[in-house]
Amino acid sequence: MKLSVFLTTVSLSILPVSGSTPAERGCFCQVTGSLDDCACDVETIDAFNNNQLYPKLQSLLESDYFRFYKVNLNKACPFWTDNSHCGLSDCAVKPCSPDEVPEGIRSGRHNKYSAEANEQLDDCEKAKHLGAVNVSLSKETREALQDWNKHDDEAERFCVTDDEASPDSQYVDLLLNPERYTGYKGPEAWKIWNSIYEENCFKPHIMKRPLNPVTFYSGKGSEVKTFNSWLEGQCVEKRTFFRLISGLHSSINIHMSARYLLGENWFQREWGHNVSAFQQRFDSELTSGEGPKRLRNLYFLYLIELRVLAKVLPFFQQPSFRLYTGQLEQDQKHKDLLTDVLQLANSFPLHFDETSLFAGDKMEAAKLKEDIRLAFMNISRIMDCMGCFKCRLWGKLQTQGLGTALKVLFSERQIEALPRSSIRQPTFQLNRQEIVSLFNAFGRISTSIRELKTFRSLLAKMH
Repeated sequence: MKLSVFLTTVSLSILPVSGSTPAERGCFCQVTGSLDDCACDVETIDAFNNNQLYPKLQSLLESDYFRFYKVNLNKACPFWTDNSHCGLSDCAVKPCSPDEVPEGIRSGRHNKYSAEANEQLDDCEKAKHLGAVNVSLSKETREALQDWNKHDDEAERFCVTDDEASPDSQYVDLLLNPERYTGYKGPEAWKIWNSIYEENCFKPHIMKRPLNPVTFYSGKGSEVKTFNSWLEGQCVEKRTFFRLISGLHSSINIHMSARYLLGENWFQREWGHNVSAFQQRFDSELTSGEGPKRLRNLYFLYLIELRVLAKVLPFFQQPSFRLYTGQLEQDQKHKDLLTDVLQLANSFPLHFDETSLFAGDKMEAAKLKEDIRLAFMNISRIMDCMGCFKCRLWGKLQTQGLGTALKVLFSERQIEALPRSSIRQPTFQLNRQEIVSLFNAFGRISTSIRELKTFRSLLAKMH
């Protein structure tokens, strides 16, 4: 029977474990109830995301401000010299021509404040210094301050960012280059994720044996058990880091399974849900019990990023902040929608409590935080080793989004100190690339949670 016949509208309700089919239980029987290191449960997240947040967030991400992302897809891999690229048509990315990108985004005026806000700031500064002593800085001092500010900004970053001024950086319309299955798989794809897990997830030194590529990619075999066994005896910070990476990996695999090429002929191509591909990655029996843990890590990642949206609300409520594209009426409409999404996120009753992280000895906590920051920086660099350009695009965007989320999560004091008026410039900043990646990355996670509901229904109908 063709899988496409199952692409039907499904109920918003969550199917209960009792009375469910063996196939459904294989993927979902352990994906229920409370989550480790959290006060929340799976069912609360499902209801909140699918019924409330997901529709508004998707509408926001379709706006011009959030659909155009500037990225350099031509960076060389910094870790190995094999630069072979996927030759499949679905691996390609179509960049935007200059006239396709709104002028307000192309001009660079969107980065911090609108032109009007900048003019207000300049006028206030001029008035403040009229008749005052000469407080101008020498050229050398200004250059030193710029270096200090750059160093401080880099110290807060959890990921490597592309140089927007580089001629290799181009705008991409995310709606016209959707994340989906491209055919990129096998040893090359395995090498990416193996490098992430083996070298950057604080794996205990006693576990030296590398994973088999086929075992890792397909999820078959007992070796996969080693992944979550790394968590045993680890501190909460290292457990959190691993679960974030595992949740991101799970989310990407759900996107691949939900937008799979089911068939094609000379006049059309059919994309839809591939239940077999989903089971291969998440069925308990096919993954030696790992699949449900991966899905639970996805919910954990959702909670972290939802907490980030709640924490960053004051930044977007600043009078000086604009979603500036040059289309003033639409910009205000989408700013209102953005505020609605953030306030909805803030209203969630069971947020992740980040105060449990880095709460020990200050020196040890600072070193651990820096270790995690550098590990995540490494992971963001690995995305430039993807041979598939579409995979590279979405990998870079989602790692930058998660890196921005971590930056927000650990900038609480700077966010609390944000000015209440447009006169003073804030110490905490997010540029447009960080904003676009933050919300699109969370949009991908929100979509994955929504797709799990569809896969539950499809598995139930198959049996």
